[in-house]
Parts: sequence; C-alpha cells; structure tokens
Amino acid sequence: MSFSYAEFLQAVGLYFYPFVRIGAMLSIIPIFGVRAYPARAKVLLAFFITLVAAPALSLPPPVDPFSAQGIGYLLQQVVIGLAMGLMFLVVFQAFVMAGYLIAMGMGLAFAQMADPTSGVSTPVVSQYFVIFVTLLFLALNGHLLVLQVVIDSFDYLPVGTSLFTPQSLWTLVEFGGYMFSAGVLVALPAITALLLINIAFGVVTRAAPALNIFAVGFPVTLLAGLLMLALTTPIILPHLQDLVHQAVQTLRQLQLHTP
Repeated sequence: MSFSYAEFLQAVGLYFYPFVRIGAMLSIIPIFGVRAYPARAKVLLAFFITLVAAPALSLPPPVDPFSAQGIGYLLQQVVIGLAMGLMFLVVFQAFVMAGYLIAMGMGLAFAQMADPTSGVSTPVVSQYFVIFVTLLFLALNGHLLVLQVVIDSFDYLPVGTSLFTPQSLWTLVEFGGYMFSAGVLVALPAITALLLINIAFGVVTRAAPALNIFAVGFPVTLLAGLLMLALTTPIILPHLQDLVHQAVQTLRQLQLHTP
C-alpha cells in the first residue's frame, strides 16, 4: 500500500489545519484562554481535540504547507479561530460591561480587583458577574458547545474557502457592538433603581441643604445596589442563553457571506 505525494499532503493538512484553528480559538476564548491557564496545557488540549475530531472531517486540498498558498491557508485558520474565540469572549464581556454600569451607580467603581481572564483591573461587581456567568456556562455544558461549534465550522468554513468578505467582517463588528447593548440590558433594572434613588437624594438636598448627603447617600445607594444585584441575578441565565445563541447564529451566518 503506497501513498502519493498529494495524499500525503492531504493527510498532513487533515490534522495540521484543524490544530491551528482550534489552538487559535483556545488562545482567546474565555475559561480556556485565561492567562492562568498554561500555554502547554492549551497546546495539548488542542492536540487531543484535533486527534479525536480530524478523522471525521473532510480532506483539505493537497497544498504544500510551505508554499504561498499553504501559508495563506494557515493564516486563514488563525483568523477563523480568533474570530470564533472573540465571539464567545464578547458574551462574557457583556456582563463585565453590566458590572461596570452597576458599580458606577452604587459607588463601587473605585473597588477594583485584578480580572484573571483579561489581566486588567475591573470592579468587584463585574467580577461577581464573571464568576457567576462562568459557573452557569460550565453547568450548561457551554464548553462542550464551544468545541462542537469549532468542529462544525469545518463544514461551513472548510479549509481553502475564501477569507472573510467585508460583509462577514461587518457581521462580526455588529456582534461586538451588541456587547454594549446586552450589557446595558442586563444592568438596566439596577441602573434605573439607582438613578431614581439619586434623583430622590437630589430633591432632599434642595429641600434640606444642611443635610450631609454624602454621609447618608452612600450607605443607601450601596444597600440599594446590593439589593438590586440580588434581584438581577435570576435574569442572568436567560441573558446568557440568548447571547450564546446569538453568537452561534452569527458564526453560522458567516457561511452565507463567504463567496
């Protein structure tokens, strides 16, 4: 039994290109892409996922990986993997944005801590949302959904397809903007309640100028913010499910935008 050179290139590409796409996605996606997750562990995870999934994928075009076309295919897999990871990263960042808005309203914007997922400082309210959403994401087998999505992407975005068109890139940009609207939607009940409390304190200040509004207002807004956090927590799950659904649908729309 012998293999031609074209068959050898297809066999190499069958494992190499999926490994690059999966590795690029794991480098940026939440949970797996955090800085605390060792790089060697990410490489090993991408290797084993590729080893299991590659036999079920269609053969790629027989292209020399060291040629200009092979390098183009390599860059294509990196771009697709990063785009997919970015989609799910936006889902988590929407709740970080909601935490920012609530923390500013309740006076906890100055109480910040290091975010292990991004390495930057975020308010403690954002950390509360991130931890809660991460636990929900794992409880709903979201990590398995992510792996299923990246494997299915080889059906509608196979190796060798044209790179993203301006229309598909604009679809990704629109979903990135959706992060801000989704964050505002999650934080809207708490923001509205805190705004009404601040308006009430403004009226009280005008009626009784001698009252030390800072000594009274801060504990009240803090207590009201904590109460609104308790009331907002049950609506996190529906918003998370909707955001994940929107992310998957947006990724599938890229198939329609590729020439």
